[in-house]
Amino acid sequence: MKILFSNPPWWEKKEGRYWFWKRHWRVGVRAGSRWPFTYVSNCSPDNFKFGEYLPYPFFMGYATTYAKKETGYDVRFRDSIALRESYKTYFQHLEAEKYDYIFIEIATPSWEHDRSLIEQIHKRLPDTKIVVTGPITTIKSEEILNNYPVHACIRGEYEKGSVRVLKGESGIIDFDLLTVAEMNAAPFPYFDELHAHRYWDGNPVGQVAPHAQIWSSRGCPFKCIFCVWPAAMTGNDPDGTKTRTVRQYSPEYMEAFIRELIDRFQFKCIYFDDDTFNLGNNHVVKMCEVMSRIGIPWSAMCRADTIQMGTWQLMKESGCFGVKLGFESGNQRVVDKIVNKHLDLEYAAQIVRELKRIGMTVHGTFTYGLPGETKEEMLDTKRFIASLPFDSFQESGTAEIEGTPLHTLRKQGKLEKYEGAAIDSNYKREVDGSKKMQILVEDLRQN
Repeated sequence: MKILFSNPPWWEKKEGRYWFWKRHWRVGVRAGSRWPFTYVSNCSPDNFKFGEYLPYPFFMGYATTYAKKETGYDVRFRDSIALRESYKTYFQHLEAEKYDYIFIEIATPSWEHDRSLIEQIHKRLPDTKIVVTGPITTIKSEEILNNYPVHACIRGEYEKGSVRVLKGESGIIDFDLLTVAEMNAAPFPYFDELHAHRYWDGNPVGQVAPHAQIWSSRGCPFKCIFCVWPAAMTGNDPDGTKTRTVRQYSPEYMEAFIRELIDRFQFKCIYFDDDTFNLGNNHVVKMCEVMSRIGIPWSAMCRADTIQMGTWQLMKESGCFGVKLGFESGNQRVVDKIVNKHLDLEYAAQIVRELKRIGMTVHGTFTYGLPGETKEEMLDTKRFIASLPFDSFQESGTAEIEGTPLHTLRKQGKLEKYEGAAIDSNYKREVDGSKKMQILVEDLRQN
């Protein structure tokens, strides 16, 4: 049996405002991104250029090697986003290989595009069973199965669900997450020579190519209203009322994995793209010990208030050159009552200054257009950013993606845990955060 885990192409259109500008393709990133979105690229179909944001598709990479180990089938991986593959090349590959199953990870922003793609795959390869995974399945599984040529929809992370499908199950495969023991006994995620050096995230400042994007844990206990993976992939919590768990890989697993990556692909830098890398001192100290032994630069996605002050210095001494910190807003009411992040912004600002003092780079992440957020509160975020010595920062529109409390808010009108969140006249719904930011930026300029 021949199986493909596929991250298909996602091209939209060429853009450019004036006749003398070169028009560029708008492309999407799907699997691997917490909030799939589109952006204007320097690449074109079948013409890859290194250096743009390209996330490694974590769930897909782990599911590929897990399914191969558990079934013994010919299981393959093809990330057409990373290949910058055209639709023509993609379909030529599918028609040449004639896979028995194709697994595709989908989220709300790519659904309008992907449902047409599913129909085209079925038309060309009617005997191939198409399996849909990703955040979209938490809400739309029944609709997808009833209206599209789809064999199964897997909810949540999909290693075990994929194996169940390959062993004969169909329809809705509900959440079936790996235990900590199963995670640490699983094979390392898929990397090969064709894909490995294409992935790139230029932040935090200091990244060196080629770098590897990896996880040291899965999940996050915090319940930010818009956050996708903890709500829809590593947990099932669409309204923010259930317990969210965190599962961490052992230091032994991580050291063996990182050493293998470096040996095979000569990576010069490691980026830990966990939902929240620094959940507790114990895990961070163990990862610092691992990275000290390995001896290459590294960075991580972190939260400002989950480790002791001295642990940042330990990270620095073990080779950590920078971190990403999520703030979401520069207004405390928004952070507490709408986002439900419960981050003390004054303390978080202190951490930024401390990280700069010890010589680390800091990338701040912020979002605009939250439900119930006023224009003045958005401007508070602008002022907050300007007040701190960030090396880089990210501003995006708040995307509304199925499976999250934000999407549930739209359906229910009110959520107990998000008392300040409101779908009012100021709120602009958009599933693509990049496009939403374009809408919001003109409003902010006028104030």
